[in-house]
Amino acid sequence: MSRKRPASGRQKSIAPPRLVQSPTQYKQFLQHVSDQPWLALDTESDSLFRYAPRVCLIQITAPADPGGHHSLYGIKNVVDYLIDPLQLRELSELGEVLADDSTDVILHAAENDIITLQRDFDFRLRRLFDTQLAARILGRQGVGLAKVLSEEFGVVSDKRMQRTNWGKRPLSREQLTYAQIDTHYLPALRARQIRELEKSKRLEEALAAFRMLETIEYRPPEPRTVWHMKQIRTVDERDLGVLQAVWEWREKFAEQADRPPFKVLGESSLIHLSQKRPHSLASLRDIPGLSSRQVSWFGKELLAAVRRGERLPAPQRPTPIRKAETVLTGAGKRRYEALRQWRTKTAKARGVDPDIVFSNETLLQIAAGRPATLAELEKIPAVGRWKAKAYGDSLFSLLGRDHGDR
Repeated sequence: MSRKRPASGRQKSIAPPRLVQSPTQYKQFLQHVSDQPWLALDTESDSLFRYAPRVCLIQITAPADPGGHHSLYGIKNVVDYLIDPLQLRELSELGEVLADDSTDVILHAAENDIITLQRDFDFRLRRLFDTQLAARILGRQGVGLAKVLSEEFGVVSDKRMQRTNWGKRPLSREQLTYAQIDTHYLPALRARQIRELEKSKRLEEALAAFRMLETIEYRPPEPRTVWHMKQIRTVDERDLGVLQAVWEWREKFAEQADRPPFKVLGESSLIHLSQKRPHSLASLRDIPGLSSRQVSWFGKELLAAVRRGERLPAPQRPTPIRKAETVLTGAGKRRYEALRQWRTKTAKARGVDPDIVFSNETLLQIAAGRPATLAELEKIPAVGRWKAKAYGDSLFSLLGRDHGDR
């Protein structure tokens, strides 16, 4: 393992990234990355700085040669691109490249990138290789990218950049370096993982898991409500009307100011407002977490929200969501517990986390549906062909022991 060096001091072996900010640069980039055997991909967003987050940077690492070699070994024969979607309004051609069935797309912890790229650009990624998921299938612990890069390549990422504003221009040298490193080593990491997966006879399992990632679909989040507050259960019924009023004010203010709601006013401050119900600017200054600057900025609006909330009846609490396992009958619950025990033993024997075998949700579907054939087992969305074949006999044996009511 090479000696660790801070990522902020660029390693001499890494050439600076190529910024893609103009139509000319974008055209040259597309010529290079089209028809490549593989591309590494990552994104950076500004969720800590806007009401509605957006993708602010797309990182692509490609073979250095156009129409490059199929070899993934080494970390020198690559070129790193940083595409600026805030400057380039039309990126559909990049989406076509990433959806090409002849190009492998390498990511680390792919799900969030899949969702955000669908959300912002309607990109549909194909032929995915998730290096974090591969590490988990290999039984690795501590599979965050920073830890993996440190252990595999002696690279130390600048963690400060995780909370930086990626929507601000120009990007700093530290931001550019951090973004580049997120994809620069992924092709070499993938090469190492493929060798390990082949050696441990887990490559087929990994490829099947990657295919499952291709089925992920972005769904717009449910509208935020006061009931999403983490501390809502601590609030008395008599304070809920004021809490709802100040919460709704914060949501509207945050949207208009294009700021995350928590950066306008924290949850604890909202709860203190609902409990103390201040009626003057002076009393607002006694609310924890509310600064003099905030009082000057929007204090009168807050006071109006408090008065409005005092006139409102307490909102009705939503019906608690039933846990999925509660829909099972007594026999179904026994099947579910038997499946959970089997999964724990199987995962331990394989040296992986339990959810690499099956998630709780999938076990519930198996317990409820009681599939009797491989075809029926495969139809359960998160099972698929590989897991059906690998675990089918054990599952059928467990399910067959219980002939009680479903």
